[in-house]
Amino acid sequence: MMPWMILFRKRFASDSFAGKRIFFMKKVLNGILNTPWFPIAISAYPVLALLSANAGQIQPTAGIRSLLVSAAFGGILYFVIWLFLRQAHKSAFLAALWLALFFTFGHAYIAVDEKYPETNYTLWLAMVWIALFMFALAWALRSRSTFVSSTAAFNTIALALLVMSVGQIRLEGKPRSVHALGASHAPAQNDLTLPQYPPDVYYIILDSYAREDFLKMVYDYDNSEFVEALQKRGFYVAACSRSNYVRTEISLASSLNMMYIQELDDAFTPESTARRRLWDALKHSAVRQNFESLGYETVNFATGFAWMELEDADHFITPPPFNSGLTEFEGLFLRTTLARYVQDWGWVDPDEVLGQSFRDRFSNIFDNINDVANMPGPQFSYIHLISPHPPFIFDAEGNPTYPPDFWNEQRQYPNDKYQKGYTNQVIYLNTRVLEAVDTILEESDTPPIIIIQGDHGAWMQPKDRRMWILNAYYLPENNDKLYPAISPVNTFRLVFNSYFGGRYEMLEDVSYFSPVPNLYDFTMMPNSCGQ
Repeated sequence: MMPWMILFRKRFASDSFAGKRIFFMKKVLNGILNTPWFPIAISAYPVLALLSANAGQIQPTAGIRSLLVSAAFGGILYFVIWLFLRQAHKSAFLAALWLALFFTFGHAYIAVDEKYPETNYTLWLAMVWIALFMFALAWALRSRSTFVSSTAAFNTIALALLVMSVGQIRLEGKPRSVHALGASHAPAQNDLTLPQYPPDVYYIILDSYAREDFLKMVYDYDNSEFVEALQKRGFYVAACSRSNYVRTEISLASSLNMMYIQELDDAFTPESTARRRLWDALKHSAVRQNFESLGYETVNFATGFAWMELEDADHFITPPPFNSGLTEFEGLFLRTTLARYVQDWGWVDPDEVLGQSFRDRFSNIFDNINDVANMPGPQFSYIHLISPHPPFIFDAEGNPTYPPDFWNEQRQYPNDKYQKGYTNQVIYLNTRVLEAVDTILEESDTPPIIIIQGDHGAWMQPKDRRMWILNAYYLPENNDKLYPAISPVNTFRLVFNSYFGGRYEMLEDVSYFSPVPNLYDFTMMPNSCGQ
């Protein structure tokens, strides 16, 4: 046989094999696309869409149980319909229609509630949805189509929805290097020096904790006993301190990077409403990098807000999973579906779940503070308590309270109820904070650094008063460097300069107000305290 003939036969055999492989792959793909699995995908999509809409706010793992239950629900509904119709494609079509109605009901309910808050719409909205269910049934049964030819299109659409949602979740939750700064101009300093006996550092944020004079003047509550208790333990309490910003994420990104937001990153312009870069700046801050470069281990506790959680910390401490039986995300998802009626009928109460989840995370911090204080080696503990910030979950003695007792039918806080819930929570929080401080001081071989700070003041106040914060420092041998109007932007500049050989210039203490949603559109607020 001629050489060219042998070569031709080999090429023909190779092309034939490749053709068979392509034909086989097309056959498998067509089989997948023409199998009616889209009801299960449609059941999974609402969970992923809700996770996507809240990407960065909650951890993606919060939706795992909802995803499994929802997908199983779609599969079971599909199977039950098939038992009656015995037509796979038509059963899938009807299941998809019913699932779409089931998962969109809560959104319609919420939209009507927002537009007509005084109307009793519960019964008639349910009747409308029952009629739609019956119409879908009649359409599927009376149609002569078997829906076989439409299956590939339905599967493709369902798959595209899943891919878009998962892509958004992955984009927002994309991990960054622990040592990568979150903002372009964050002032990390690489030549800090570790003292012979490095102190543990505790940065304790009490969310929305207002200044002593505010509590007395506005809420008629005397908080001097707590302030004096801190002072007896060696704290300096800054009597005229204000937060640099009025919102948590801006305030903390500024204090943890020791810079004003306007100078921290070029992306923070008045026209921008984006927050991803801001969250990166908070999670991977200059303060964190400084401490970790000195050999400190980072300790952080779960807050329920993913954008402020350092889940890649050396020690990330969370309460037991599903401790309250139902998670906050599951309660939120429930309200977006027809299953929200189980809440209206009193079978499940997502608001009680909300309160218990916050109580679990609150207790998780104080239950573990002794273990943190006894960890070997120096630690930087960044501890954020969502208190006295709403929801109001404790009374003054620490007994559980029901969050909806403090809001109206539109889930808004009237001034009197907000004041009551806030002051009760302050009273109980004070007790637990002093216990934690005593534990830290007793268990520390080297006198620790402790900063207890509000990220902003109380809600529903004039612009300036919303920045009056508790700001207390335990800086062994360096309290004399503090002053009444010190603000969070200078907190760690002073700490690094005083203990670790830092060369940070102390900044002017300035406060800026910004509206929602233009969180970078700042207006400077003068400080009249002490004048």
